[in-house]
Parts: sequence; C-alpha cells; structure tokens
Amino acid sequence: MTDLKDLSREAKRLAVVFEATGADIVELDFLQISNVLLDLYGEDIRGRAFTTNDPVYGEMMLRPDFTIPIVEQHMANSVSSARYTYCGKVFRRQEEFPDRPREFLQVGYEIFDGTNPEKADAEVFLLVNEALKGIPVRIATGDIGILMAAVRSLSTTETRKKALLRHIWRPHRFRKLLNQFSGLSSKPQPNQDFEDYNKLINKFQAIGSRNVQEIKERLEQIKLETETDPIDPEEVKILDELISLRDRCTVVLSHLEKLSKKMPGIELTVDNFSKRLTSLEKNGTNVDLLNFEGSYGRTSMEYYDGFVFGFYSETRTDLAPVATGGRYDALTERMGHGKRIPAVGAVLRPDLSLLLRENYHD
Repeated sequence: MTDLKDLSREAKRLAVVFEATGADIVELDFLQISNVLLDLYGEDIRGRAFTTNDPVYGEMMLRPDFTIPIVEQHMANSVSSARYTYCGKVFRRQEEFPDRPREFLQVGYEIFDGTNPEKADAEVFLLVNEALKGIPVRIATGDIGILMAAVRSLSTTETRKKALLRHIWRPHRFRKLLNQFSGLSSKPQPNQDFEDYNKLINKFQAIGSRNVQEIKERLEQIKLETETDPIDPEEVKILDELISLRDRCTVVLSHLEKLSKKMPGIELTVDNFSKRLTSLEKNGTNVDLLNFEGSYGRTSMEYYDGFVFGFYSETRTDLAPVATGGRYDALTERMGHGKRIPAVGAVLRPDLSLLLRENYHD
C-alpha cells in the first residue's frame, strides 16, 4: 500500500512545477451538480461517476475530474487569459478495471489564452515533461482537430458531417457511419412508402419517448439519406490515412502537408501542427523522436478537440497513463453560452508517478 506521506510529497513535487508559473491555485467542492456533466457526456457518465441526491440541488456527483468545473467557473466570471493549477482527489467507478483505485489524487494545469494557442500547447506539454523528469515514460501525441477539420471539409451533407463529428470519440460508431455514408455498407431502407408511414404515425400522439413531429423529422432524415450520393471514395481514403497515421512527428508533418494539397480544408490545422512542433523544438524537445498517432485520444478524451498527449510507463503496460492532456476550445464555448476562449490543460497522477519513481530507483 502507498504511504500517504510519500504520496503527499510526490503530489507537491508535481504541483510546484505548475505553481512556479504563477498560476492561480484552485480548490473545488467534492460534490458537483450532475446536470453539467450529463449535458456533456450523456448518460455514459453514470457508469464512471458516483452519484447521490441532495434535497435542494437534486442529483450530485462526486467530482470525476477538475477540468469541467474549472471551465464552468472561469467562463462564468471572465473570458480573459488565466492559468490555474490544482491538486485534489477525484472519484471514478471502475467497473471495467476493478483493480484500479476508485479515488485518487490529480494534479493539473489549465491555460485559458488565445494569444498563441500553439505556444500554449507546447507550454503545457513541456511542463508535464518537466514534472515527470527522472521517470522512464513513453510519450504519445495526436491532434483530433486535424480529423475534425477533414470531416468538416467533406463534400457531403451537413447532416452527415454533424453525425460523424458527434462520434469522433466513438471509433466503432464513426466507422459504421462512414461505411454507410460512403456506400460500403447498405443505406437505411424503409419497409414501405414514406407516405404510408406518415399516415400511420398520424394516428398516434407519441410512440415511446418521441412525439409525432420528432418521428416525422427522423423519417425525413432517413429519406434524404437514401437519396444522397455516397461520399467521394478519394475523401474516404484521406480520412482513413489520417486515422491510421503512426510515425515520428516530423515524418507525419511531411505526409500531412501532402494530404492537405488534396484536402485544403485541413491546411490550417496542419499549419498549427507545424507551429506547435516549432515551439516544442525551440524549447528543447527533439521532435524527430516524438511519436504521433492519428487516432490518439479518440477513446478516452471526449472533450478534447485539438492537440492531445499522454505519458505512459515504459515497463508497466497495465497501468493507466501517468499524465494526459490536450486542447478543448469547443468546451469553453459550450460552457460559456456563446463566449469562448482557447484553452489547453493536463492532469497527472501522483500515485502512478510515485510508483514508477520507486520502481525505477530500486
């Protein structure tokens, strides 16, 4: 069992790296009103969070992370530049990984600043790298923003693009939709004429949880889908290439620049990727050795929409990542009710960094 004094010292060792930037130190309530979390994650969050009920505030959740309440607090008070850091416990149900702890410390750092997003990306990454100095780790990076830009530039309907974007973080569902929209799997076909469906539906006030209007709108969407041409195979090929990219960052950049000639809609995000590498290199990172994965972050980083990264044990593949982070610009707009500011952050696990330090020095 981890000694609590050793764990506290490790958390402080990590925290001072971020406190040295002058960031505001944040403390948050253990209990969070569940509405915001449910709005962002849907019912899936119930499988990962501990819930309880309050007679005044209704359903509450034990804090599953710090980022969302920090974003909510920042956007409610200001949209100016700011830096925050924190150290405290989070709580997670572990149905899929019963051996993992249900409560653990997180140390984190968040930057709200639109002056130079790529420089801010590099700053967060470099600070995490500094905090984990002396631990043998494998680093993975990616950029969900490039894939999102590619989806937005497809020559197909907005309905299809919205559906694909909604499932960026659910690779199996994304693939199923992409196959359907590109004609690689069968299109949805009604069992009888749409007019007959409408006549039948008009006899009801509601079916299940949907009212008649909602059902009619869904039928119209299905009808439109059956009449829409498949996505261009060349565009599908580019998406597949983006998803399967896996190489050193400099090699990937060269490939992305070639792909952007075929799909101009990704040029801006590729240029941002290039600027980020330049900023990292200027600050001592050998980007020729930094790994990039086109699909990284798509299964575990639901609110990230740009640069993403993770630090993993080189020897303990069974462990959760020691640190993860990324850019979440869209989250600030969603929680700011129209106001937005570019933001990027990271979280670290002191219990895991302590374990790896002890094992490495044994």
